[in-house]
Amino acid sequence: MGNLTDYIVEKAVEILSIDSPSGFTARAAEAVMGEYRRLGYDPVLTNKGGILVCVNEGRPSGKPEEGPILLQAHMDTLGGMVCAISDRGRLSLSPLGGMNPNNGEAENCRVHTRSGKVYTGTFQMKNASLHVNGSYNATARSYDVMEVVLDELVESREDVLALGILPGDVVAFDPRTLVTDSGFIKSRFLDDKLSVAILLGYARHLRESESRPRRKIYQHITVFEEVGHGGAASVPADATEILAVDMGCVGDGLDCKETQVSICAKDSGGPYHYDVVSGLIAAAKGANLDFAVDVYPHYGSDAEAALRAGWDCRHGLIGSGVYASHGYERSHKKGVENTLGLLISYLG
Repeated sequence: MGNLTDYIVEKAVEILSIDSPSGFTARAAEAVMGEYRRLGYDPVLTNKGGILVCVNEGRPSGKPEEGPILLQAHMDTLGGMVCAISDRGRLSLSPLGGMNPNNGEAENCRVHTRSGKVYTGTFQMKNASLHVNGSYNATARSYDVMEVVLDELVESREDVLALGILPGDVVAFDPRTLVTDSGFIKSRFLDDKLSVAILLGYARHLRESESRPRRKIYQHITVFEEVGHGGAASVPADATEILAVDMGCVGDGLDCKETQVSICAKDSGGPYHYDVVSGLIAAAKGANLDFAVDVYPHYGSDAEAALRAGWDCRHGLIGSGVYASHGYERSHKKGVENTLGLLISYLG
């Protein structure tokens, strides 16, 4: 599995380098579409801007557990949108998804204008100098007290407007991706670009191994997961099951580690399909994988969005363990391998 692991990490680093907050995913989609085509598949761009592709034709079956399955991962990330420009030439942001201002403080960012120009800046607390601001430590971080300081010689709202920056422009935060010699993968937005790379790795596995699972297998790379409706559409009509491949939660009260594959039994939206969760556990045990089963306290997935939209499918959720979710996240190559191994074992 070593070559596939290296491929997945390489693709993850590549995709992570492309800014793609929710609603601003066209460049990332172009790169992922290109990789599917290079692997020999025929991906389709959905109306919402996601990617739908059949990676295995399978054989017809009347049993839900053997019917077509849709694997989902999302390439949209957290970010911000310019909502106001101050008289001093600073940018106020409205969050895209659950971007927490505490986690974004002092982070470098890029402002993408409608004209295609890109400007850099830093997301700071207002009056950010500790030598000046006596209330620095006591100030609760919120978007009301934070701003983007542009790396441009601007001193007024008019100066910023002259650059072509407007309310509605997207702000992307620097992912700061790093892969350590010990196998850790550190970056913003591993949720869920690491899983996009894992699905590409599984698609490559099918090609290289000439494996022919009995189930028809689709993959859907969604683009609005972070705002709640990524998986609500583009579910193939014949799909009987949806498996979201997203981040596995790591934190106090949970068993999962960054080196494991996490199987979610329940999240904040309710339980996942009992038989699917049981099948995933059996597949993990059968392949001797390092896994954990957890209940996520604050979480929602593309699979859940699809069911809320009315799709009549069984559903499940797995993913490589990720620490510090929605912040500067960390996973491990072993978690990648266990997640890929579970896909291979579960799908046959």
